[in-house]
Parts: sequence; structure tokens; C-alpha cells
Amino acid sequence: MAEIRKVAVLGCGLMGSGIAEVCAKAGYDTTVREVNDELAQKGRAAIEKSLGRAVEKGKLEASARDEILGRITMTTQLADLKDCDLIIEAVTENLDTKNEMFRELDTVCPEHTIFASNTSSLTIAAMAAATNRPHRFVGLHFFNPVPVMKLVEVVRSIATDADAFRVAYDFASSLGKTPIEAKDTSGFVVNRLLVPYMLDAIRCLEQGLASMEDIDTAMTLGTGYPMGPFVLCDFVGIDTLYYISEIMFEEFREPRFAPPPLLRRMVTLGYYGRKTKRGFYDYRGEKPVPMALV
Repeated sequence: MAEIRKVAVLGCGLMGSGIAEVCAKAGYDTTVREVNDELAQKGRAAIEKSLGRAVEKGKLEASARDEILGRITMTTQLADLKDCDLIIEAVTENLDTKNEMFRELDTVCPEHTIFASNTSSLTIAAMAAATNRPHRFVGLHFFNPVPVMKLVEVVRSIATDADAFRVAYDFASSLGKTPIEAKDTSGFVVNRLLVPYMLDAIRCLEQGLASMEDIDTAMTLGTGYPMGPFVLCDFVGIDTLYYISEIMFEEFREPRFAPPPLLRRMVTLGYYGRKTKRGFYDYRGEKPVPMALV
């Protein structure tokens, strides 16, 4: 069985920076590739900020923070990943963008290198087919915020061999995460169940079942969920939910995965949730207030 020593992460945005942090924290030499120096510096600053908060809270020694940062190397060149044993992709949810990188890496990396994607909705087979190593291709789906969330969905396509899957599964465990095995279908386990839940909440709002606040209250107090569906939508990102639901509807052709009209209108207007200060709630004031959407 292959051993993972050097890890690479493609992309250093919200998910990529978190994945790089937990890899370096677990002792792996980690190379992070971004498309330009500005994004690379921004990504490294996000990692430094996250580790700094851990030091401030007494969860991490300053010396340990420095050691972790010392294991992280930033680059803009895919060729710099040629010696990595595992490459985890965490870029935008666009199949062409992902496959363009994997095709190039396929010519750069040795045969033993395992390719992995952090995709939340695309199938692993759709990326593996772009390479000459579909048997060495897996899904490693982390959850936001990566340093906090314990779950990793380890995804096996119909082409993934047992050795590559086991290495990826054990790697996720080595990060202090709890891995689960999932088959290669759009959305895997969590989003297969979670996305229809959020879309149904939007439909309930459209149909006048109850107010946005009352639906959120019902699901937090009635089921023990930490946040209601509309707060969750704003946290995940309205645009992200829309794109995931489109991909899942394309995969399954079932009405429950189709984005409701209200979701489409919000994306058109740029109401993406917390990151744009407007979503189902308006975050521009001292505290969030419901938007007048229906």
C-alpha cells in the first residue's frame, strides 16, 4: 500500500485553505497551488489567521503554529506538484476547470500519485475519465469550516481500485477526521439528503406555509438542528446551493433536486447570503433581519 508523505491542495479559497491547514497540522508537507501570487498570498493569510485564532484561544502553542506554517509551501505552478503522493482539488465547482488541471497533472505526476476532488456535487467518474489513472482517483469531500468539521466523505467510483481507496480513507483518519465511504453519485450522502431539505424549505416559503423566521424556529426547536434552513442557506451560499441543485437535477432528473423559482431570482440579483450581506436575511445592520422575498 502506498504511503502519503507529501500532499498538494489545488486552490486556497475557503475550503482549500482549510484542507491545507489540517494536512499541515497532521504533519504532512503541504504544497498549495493558486492561479496567481495575489490569491496565494490571500490564501496563506487565511491559514495564518485561522491558526492565530487557535493560539489566542489556547488550543495551539505558538511554536506549533510556526511548525505548521513551515510545512506549507505556496506555488502558482502545477509542475511543482510532481513529487506529491496525494493531490486534493478544491477549486470552483466547474468540471472543465477541474479537468484541465487534472489532465496537466496526469502528465506531471508519477503513477503512484492519487488524485482526489473535494467536489460536493460533481461525480468522481467525470473527472477520473479525463486522466489516465481513473483507478487512482477518489473523492475526499470535506465540510466547512474544515478545521472544525469532523466528517470526510471518501468516494469510490466504479473505476477506483481498493488500494487507492484504502490509502485515501486512512489518510482522512490521519487528519483526525471521521471518514465514511460513499458511492459515486452526485451529492454523495450529506448533500443528497441536505439539498432537498433546503429546497423544500424554500418551496414552503414560496407557498406561504409559514414565515421564514417561523420555519427556521420550527426546525431548530422542533428537530434540534443548530440552525434553521434559511440561516443555513445563507451560510452555505445561495449561489452555491443553486449550482449544486442544478448539477444534481441534471444527474437524477427528479423534481426534488430542481432549484425553486425564488432561488433562481435571488442568484440573478446577487443575493448570495452572508458573503454579499443579503440572502434570505439582510446582514447589513446590527443583526440579521428577514428579507422581503415573497
